[in-house]
Amino acid sequence: MSQCFKCNAPITIDDRSMRGECSQCGSDIHVCLNCTFYDEGRANKCREPQAEYVKEKDRANYCEYFKLKESKKPTSSKEHAEELWKKLFKKP
Repeated sequence: MSQCFKCNAPITIDDRSMRGECSQCGSDIHVCLNCTFYDEGRANKCREPQAEYVKEKDRANYCEYFKLKESKKPTSSKEHAEELWKKLFKKP
């Protein structure tokens, strides 16, 4: 299951579709912030090296590498802390 970056509502969409809106808040779904390749620590904030630069990460775009990220909800605060720790010290 995936979640909207803005309101955390569950969303589903065909990855090939360039248009789509969250049924809860109406924000665009095909945005960098909903993509599995989005990464704050990378150049252009994207792990896909061939993707073109997108200035507005929260607006609809036409990136061909977009893949809707799957949400992973930790079941406890300890698991959440461990997940953040691993993310902080992950190797590129």
